[in-house]
Amino acid sequence: MALNHGYAYVARVGPEAAGHGLASYLAARWPHTTREAWESRIGAGLVLLDGVAAAAATPLRAGQTLTWQRPAWNEPDAPESFAVVYRDTDLLAVAKPAGLPTLPGAGFLEHTLLSLVRAHDPQAVPLHRLGRFTSGLVLFARTPLARVRLSRGWSAVEKRYRALAAGIPARDPFVIDAPIGPVPHPLLGSVHGASAQGRPSRSEVTVLERRQDAFLCDVRIFTGRPHQIRIHLAAAGHPLVGDPLYGVGGLPLQHPGLPGDPGYLLHAAELRLTHPQSGEPLRLHCTPPRSLQGK
Repeated sequence: MALNHGYAYVARVGPEAAGHGLASYLAARWPHTTREAWESRIGAGLVLLDGVAAAAATPLRAGQTLTWQRPAWNEPDAPESFAVVYRDTDLLAVAKPAGLPTLPGAGFLEHTLLSLVRAHDPQAVPLHRLGRFTSGLVLFARTPLARVRLSRGWSAVEKRYRALAAGIPARDPFVIDAPIGPVPHPLLGSVHGASAQGRPSRSEVTVLERRQDAFLCDVRIFTGRPHQIRIHLAAAGHPLVGDPLYGVGGLPLQHPGLPGDPGYLLHAAELRLTHPQSGEPLRLHCTPPRSLQGK
C-alpha cells in the first residue's frame, strides 16, 4: 500500500440538476456514497462550486463546475514497471505485467499503466485496455491523428491472446459466438456475461497443447466486449483455469469474485494493424509468460 497525491474530480452541472441541493444531487448521482458522507465532505470544504466551497443545501445551476477534492488515499500494491515493445513517432506498444491496472479505477489512480507510461510520454493515449490480471500488449497513440485513425478502425485490428482453459475440448479449432451483455452479480449489481439479450460477439479458439484437465490455446477475437475471452471460453464449457468470476455457461460463479481478482492466466500476445501514418502492415508481438508457453 502507498499513499497517492489525491485527485480532483471535475464535472459540469447539467440542466437536470438545476434547483437541486448540492448534497442531494451528489448522493443521487453517486449512490455508492451516502448522503451523510457527502455532507461530511462538503462540511470539510472538499466540494467546490465554480471553485468556491459550498454548503450542503446550496441549489445548483446548470453550467456550474463541480469539483470534489478527494484527499490522498492508500492504493493497493501493483507492479510499477512495463516494457516497451515498439515505439515510433505515432505509436507506442508496451508489455503490461499481470496485476497492473491499465487505467484508474477500483481504488487505483497512480499505480496504473497509464500513469507509468505518461511519466515518460505525457501525450500517450491508450487505444484499448486489458483486465488487471491480463498481461501483454497495450497500444498507445502518440499523436491525435494516430488516435483518431486507429480508434475508428479498431475493429479491423487483429488481436490474438494466449490462455489456459479448463477441460478437454471436443473440437479444434472451434468458434464461440455467444452474445455478451449485462448479467446479475451479487456484489456489483451486474457484470458482463453470456446473455441472449447481449451484443453479438465472436472468438476463434486454436488448441496448442492438451494438458491434464486443461489446455493451452490461442484465441482470436473479432469483437471487443468486456472480458470477452473469459466469458466465451466459460460459455463453451471451458472457463479459464483459476478464474474467480466466471464458471461454465459464461455466468458468474455461485460465490463469484470481482472482475479484477487474480487467479486466471490470460495474455495479449499479438496485434496486427495498418500503421495509421505509413499505411504499412504492422505486427506487434509479446512473448507469453512461462506458464502460458508450450513444452
